[in-house]
Amino acid sequence: MSLPKAMMATLAGAFLLAACAAPRTTPDGLSHWQGRLALRVESTVTDAAPQSIAAGFDLSGSPLAGELVLYTPLGNSAATLSWTEHSATLRSATESRTFESLEALIRHTMGTELPVAALFAWLAGDNPVVPGWEADLSRYAQGSILARHTRPGTQAQLRLILEK
Repeated sequence: MSLPKAMMATLAGAFLLAACAAPRTTPDGLSHWQGRLALRVESTVTDAAPQSIAAGFDLSGSPLAGELVLYTPLGNSAATLSWTEHSATLRSATESRTFESLEALIRHTMGTELPVAALFAWLAGDNPVVPGWEADLSRYAQGSILARHTRPGTQAQLRLILEK
């Protein structure tokens, strides 16, 4: 079953989360990031066409609980992803779907795994060791993050441009 691109973008966005040196904080104390993201995933095992997503995003929360809103180039909301420790929900104008975890949602939608905890660390300027992933934070001060999935089978590249 193929999900709409807006829902795939939402998933992609869940991995992105972005900001600059320090995230802004919402009135309730949650971290908050805004920016643009691009995700490209291609399988080297199957003949499936590469999947590419580009969207604006607004992210608040943490790896344990949060919300990610993805926007079209015209600024309209394309999809919303919300999650807790126990479930994740993907909503678009035409569909709502619940998964047992954020990781399950990402895996189902994109066909690959994204290191959600590491994404939040990258957004904070930290570069933890994540097997199968390499992050380039050399342009972090300028609001740019690049991460690549390097394991055989599925190649993925995530680019984040953070608003200051």
